[in-house]
Amino acid sequence: MAMMRAIGLMSGTSLDGVDIALIETDGERVHVVKGQNNFLEPLGPTGYRGYSDEEKLLLRVATKDAESVLHPGDRPGRLPEAEAFVTQAHAEAVERFLAENGLSADAIDVIGFHGQTVIHRPDQRISIQIGDGQALATRLGIPVVSDLRRADIEAGGQGAPLVPVFHKALAEASGFDGPFGILNIGGVANATLIDSKGGVIAFDTGPGNALIDEWMQEREGKNLDDGGRTAARGRPDEPLLAWLLTHPFFFRRPPKSLDRNWFSHKLAGQLSTEDGAATLTAFTARAVARALDHAPEIPTRWIVAGGGARNGELVRLLNYHLRSEITTADAIGWSSAYLEAQAFAYLAVRSLRGLPITFPSTTGVREPMTGGVLARPNA
Repeated sequence: MAMMRAIGLMSGTSLDGVDIALIETDGERVHVVKGQNNFLEPLGPTGYRGYSDEEKLLLRVATKDAESVLHPGDRPGRLPEAEAFVTQAHAEAVERFLAENGLSADAIDVIGFHGQTVIHRPDQRISIQIGDGQALATRLGIPVVSDLRRADIEAGGQGAPLVPVFHKALAEASGFDGPFGILNIGGVANATLIDSKGGVIAFDTGPGNALIDEWMQEREGKNLDDGGRTAARGRPDEPLLAWLLTHPFFFRRPPKSLDRNWFSHKLAGQLSTEDGAATLTAFTARAVARALDHAPEIPTRWIVAGGGARNGELVRLLNYHLRSEITTADAIGWSSAYLEAQAFAYLAVRSLRGLPITFPSTTGVREPMTGGVLARPNA
């Protein structure tokens, strides 16, 4: 199959903004170029459209309103307003990205549009990512694949994580052999474990950056703990950590996925700013370590991506608890910040070709399934 140019769009549960990435793929292979010392060249240009404080507040309120959802089509409270905003913000992001990179709409074959998750309850067969794929396709003049979790959820899968099939393709293109793990730390953290025979299991490990970010926002008015410096000055509350890790989620065998609302930063509310940051950061790291309870083979190497890869204290704790080589995605030529956006570009092409995007070992669905809803500009 011919390579296609695809744009991926990702707005994660950390509610910071829209990540944009362009890749070339046929839905199976990923075009990777090796430079000096086998350092991998970037897959393609990337971009970012941050959310303002007012826009973040709207999304937080909408996420709260989503707690009353009983059916996938429900849009209570400010969800309709938030959905219109998400669509507009993503359209603006793509338009600016194309202009900055000298690209026309005709140069892009498809866009993978994740949307903004406001609720994820796979056991109730509900997972809502707000954003209007048809409106986006019409405005941009480019086919859009969205709603990538729905088919898996309706078939009894967890609907998450979706990125493992891209992780495996990127690892193969990069010449990496198992056993190793790829850890993406966004608002929620998820792991892809690839064994020495190429087998893959994947699941959410627990909270990622969301609790830390919310803690820093509440205590210091900051969007994040820059480099983990606040956490590094504190001491984790060991009894609280021990109690948090008794949550039933950590005892469930994968595949499994996490609703970010299952845990709250307010659980550390009695602690100082530094000790609370230290406790929540340690919680993320130790939850990842618990993932090894479910590993068919213990990874000898981990590649860490997502916003958490820039948190030096979190990476230090991962080194300590995982007892294996830890490498950030950026250090090998992958993209820590844009790996998920690249994945949704890849998934969009797989969806166009009818290839599976979820599997029994990644979401728990009974058989490999394709997914996504295609919107064409002239519809």
